[in-house]
Amino acid sequence: MKPWGSRLARLVLLGLTACGGRAELTEPSVCEQPPPRPEVRPFAQCGPTLDFTPINSYVGEFSDVIQAREDAVVFIDGRCTGTLIEASAGPVVLTAGHCVQVGDVTLLVFNFEDDADGDTLITEGVVIEQSLAPDYALIRLDELPDVAPTPLSAVPSERLAIVQHPRGRPKAIAEGDYLDACNGIIFYKDLDTLVASSGAGVLNRQGHLIGVHTDGNCEVSGRGSNRGWTVEAIVEASEYLQDSDIVQR
Repeated sequence: MKPWGSRLARLVLLGLTACGGRAELTEPSVCEQPPPRPEVRPFAQCGPTLDFTPINSYVGEFSDVIQAREDAVVFIDGRCTGTLIEASAGPVVLTAGHCVQVGDVTLLVFNFEDDADGDTLITEGVVIEQSLAPDYALIRLDELPDVAPTPLSAVPSERLAIVQHPRGRPKAIAEGDYLDACNGIIFYKDLDTLVASSGAGVLNRQGHLIGVHTDGNCEVSGRGSNRGWTVEAIVEASEYLQDSDIVQR
């Protein structure tokens, strides 16, 4: 365990990257004419309220699976979120490619939570893969936490959840509806995200990771939708990840 105080100060001082917010779909289909990737914005709230629940206060539809998955969620360099995932070559952290560059040494904080249910682990890792299309990166850790990595899946469910560090705050969860997936991009609505949510895993009802959140394209009025890249697109592009790492198709 590395000292927390000085590292926390570093996290607070680091800049944050932009992500999206909550939205309602008003178009007939997001995949008929998928909009271009939006400009990165420092803040984007969709709908009249932000619906985040601190992870250790959460009681909801995903309660039966989320406590087994939330320990794998990590705060990266004070500006993004990631998830420790299962891989045949060894567990790695999956995040958004626009958060890091290949060769970067990143600072990772596990169990940064309100009313934390365990010790905070602060470690470092090296970015071994990075891409912007698909928008993903893989980080190999110096020290693996004693938590279960999250399995990958290509099967969405009607309801989705994202465990994240919105605005760099302690870990929280938001839920929403699956819309569609096309051209390697997954779309969802009514699922809040904010600055520093980039790279968070999109989870299906079984608690499997089906995508990585990367962008928001929404308005306070509720128009628009949030999006990320699918696991299938990421695995196809990756040299480290293999088809067999997707446990459910």
